[in-house]
Amino acid sequence: MKLNAIIVEDEENSRLILRNYLTKYCPNILILGEAANIEDALVLIRNNVLDVVFLDVEMPYGNAFDLLDKVGDINFETIFVTAYNHYAIEALNAHASYYLMKPISIDELIKAVDYVTEIRTKEEALQDQILIPKTNTVNGKITIPQQDGFEVLETADIMYCKADDNYTEIFLNNNKKKLVSKTLKYIEGSLKDSNFARVHKSYLVNVNEIVKYVKGKGGSVVLSNGKEILVSASKKSDLLSYFK
Repeated sequence: MKLNAIIVEDEENSRLILRNYLTKYCPNILILGEAANIEDALVLIRNNVLDVVFLDVEMPYGNAFDLLDKVGDINFETIFVTAYNHYAIEALNAHASYYLMKPISIDELIKAVDYVTEIRTKEEALQDQILIPKTNTVNGKITIPQQDGFEVLETADIMYCKADDNYTEIFLNNNKKKLVSKTLKYIEGSLKDSNFARVHKSYLVNVNEIVKYVKGKGGSVVLSNGKEILVSASKKSDLLSYFK
């Protein structure tokens, strides 16, 4: 998996070495920015969704632990990079994921990145379990994953869903649209106990929003907002079964 990262290091040469090592030996690290002091680092942390911060301990006007105190709620992993081993216990108390000594060993750097990757992969897998929509047990609601958590939608507010490769566009009755990083098949399974019909390989519609059916080989349906959606011939009988 790709990991969004920043480098916080006051020495320009040290930043250059770490950046080059990461680029060459850790291709899953995406460096979003670099900072030479606490204030610049704080801006980067607050303006980006990060997986890992490579953090030098000693910096001008404070140190790494001052920065972490200012951040408060830390939702990223921290890899300390320092020339001093006497900070190890304090780093452990700050829930550091790894402690790298300078000069940086490439093998240790790779090991540190692999360790953080494993942590984030497990967290993502757990989050996916939590974010599985539960329309059976959440009283007509569905949860959709977002970068910082999930959003809860009323299934009754969904007009229709449209496939977009491995994503799904969810169109709501307030003319808003949500893009979800799940396939239409996944969404269909999540809404199987609600009144949603797969009318086409690319469309899932809320049957309660259908106001008209237009005859044809497959025909088409018109929704309450005026949207007309083609019905494939193979899905026609399934759709019409809702109106028997």
